[in-house]
Order: sequence, then C-alpha cells, then structure tokens
Amino acid sequence: MGGIGGLFGLIVLIADIWALLNIWESGESTGSKLLWTVAVIVFPVAGFIAWLLFGPKK
Repeated sequence: MGGIGGLFGLIVLIADIWALLNIWESGESTGSKLLWTVAVIVFPVAGFIAWLLFGPKK
C-alpha cells in the first residue's frame, strides 16, 4: 500500500514543479506569479488543478 502513496506523491511533486516553471515563464505580473506559486506550494493538488484550469497561459 505504501508504494501507491509514494507514487502518487512523486506524480504530484513532478506536476507541481512543472506548474511552477510554467507560472514563472508566463507573462503575468510578479504579484500574480507569486500568488499562484503560493497556492501551488501550500495546496499541492488543489493548487495545481486550480492553476491548470484558471492560471496564466503562455
């Protein structure tokens, strides 16, 4: 059972790193980038999903 949780955690980590890189490469303001960064770090799964749906696009 621990293997599934570890795999899920790894997938979330990779997705969050990808999101953070895309957030900081976007053309949004620094304040907007900072808010999205905090959201993704504090709420890894929900923040990633919110960013995916509503976040800055390239």
